[in-house]
Amino acid sequence: MKVAIINKSDNAGGAAVVSVRLTHALREAGVEASMLVTHRTLNDPAIVQIGSPLANAINFLTERAEIAVSNGFTRHNLFAIDTGSRGTGISSCKQVREADVVVLNWLNQGTVSLSGVRQLVDMGKPVVWVMHDMWNCTGICHHAHECRHYTTVCKQCPLLRHPGERDLSTAVWQKKKSLYSAGGIHFVAVSNWLADCCRRSTLMRDAPLSVIPNAFPVEQFTWQRDDSMGLNPTGDKRVIVMGARRLDEPVKGFGHMLAALEHISINNPALAKRLHIVLYGDIRDKDLLNRIPIGHTWLGPISDTEALSRVYRNGDIVLSTSLFENLPGTLIEGAASGCVPVSYLRGGQADIIEHLHTGYLAEWNSAESLAKGIAWAASRPVERQSLHAAMDSRFNSHRIAEQYISLFNQLITNKQPI
Repeated sequence: MKVAIINKSDNAGGAAVVSVRLTHALREAGVEASMLVTHRTLNDPAIVQIGSPLANAINFLTERAEIAVSNGFTRHNLFAIDTGSRGTGISSCKQVREADVVVLNWLNQGTVSLSGVRQLVDMGKPVVWVMHDMWNCTGICHHAHECRHYTTVCKQCPLLRHPGERDLSTAVWQKKKSLYSAGGIHFVAVSNWLADCCRRSTLMRDAPLSVIPNAFPVEQFTWQRDDSMGLNPTGDKRVIVMGARRLDEPVKGFGHMLAALEHISINNPALAKRLHIVLYGDIRDKDLLNRIPIGHTWLGPISDTEALSRVYRNGDIVLSTSLFENLPGTLIEGAASGCVPVSYLRGGQADIIEHLHTGYLAEWNSAESLAKGIAWAASRPVERQSLHAAMDSRFNSHRIAEQYISLFNQLITNKQPI
């Protein structure tokens, strides 16, 4: 079986990382998988550059300019929305022509246009579109936040400077409706939460849809407790780990973490003294670190898997306060390393955490509930090996590859996937 996987980049962004993982997991399972990208940085023979750097840059800049013009000549939310109006033609690529299945991942910012997707469908071979955010089921946004227009018809988009009854979101919504109505695409949501969003969407209510989580190298995260960082010299501390590419990006909820720890500091000072939080990732406003009311360590950005695994092995709790997450990888990595995950019940967290068994799901936007979750995790004995096993059973790369191969075989033989 030959499979062509399309994504904007091979290294930038979560979709890129999990797409590379899927490519290699499929190859290890005997599939001749190639990954096609417009931004290639890795020296990997499985990854192929598509389009010239100049042409790709023109597509990217032209689409951004079109969005700016449509949005009143402003940079307002310039990268929060996408239109799928520009992209590289890939239907003539050797890997696509020879593929038995074409897998689309994150295609925005001038990678592949909506009309380019239609050309792929017209080739008559199975097309699988893996969704890493809400863009496929909305008009132009990647996260609808509190907006519910996608459940009817996208309009009056709150991300536009001049929203209207037939604004840019409406125009792109109509293009997607035309594309999806023609059939030929099987969608994959990487979490049940995203699948539920799609089922509420008028665009994707009746679209063929499966749920297959992202692949994670669970075997690279060992569960044995470590104290090589010297964070728990007396043995009575509970170390919280929280990380992101950029910690103070608004969607990561840094303020929610501060509020929860402040609640503990005021209402349970004895516990606050036993807590220490380790943060990794970039942060632009470093003054925010001074507001953390408990002992803390900031490590800066970490990209090496072994270094990241070591950080988690020094921890007891992994915390995510993100406002919107499709399938938060930090929780999976932390739990695979034996840390008890604590997060909001908002997004794909419920696919990772079994409440009060393998972690704690706090009430949305409640500092008190999040503080209760941290206190619960800090008070229980940590079954690190069991947490690792739970992540391995759900997200192991080999298991995910098997699910995709089963889907591909059903599509190739024209059998509707269950």
